[in-house]
Amino acid sequence: MLVKPKQIRLFVKPFCGWCHKAVRWLDDRGIDYETVDVMADEAAYDEMIHLSGQDLAPVIEVDGEVLADFGPDQLAGFWSKLERKHSRIESR
Repeated sequence: MLVKPKQIRLFVKPFCGWCHKAVRWLDDRGIDYETVDVMADEAAYDEMIHLSGQDLAPVIEVDGEVLADFGPDQLAGFWSKLERKHSRIESR
């Protein structure tokens, strides 16, 4: 992976199939991230809503960039966008 973010947080709900797929996608690529269980932490749930504008999971925040209520294909596209942005910044 070309992107080396400072902070990645994945907001999940324990019984969410899409959340499990997001975890698997990140794990398969060796990406380090923090998992935030929004069902176990009300403040985290409120933060997820504040970041994403909705209460559906998963939500991923990568250095301030947010993707909400997504599946693996959307996560792959989001990550590609981050890589393109990162490569433009490094080429400056």
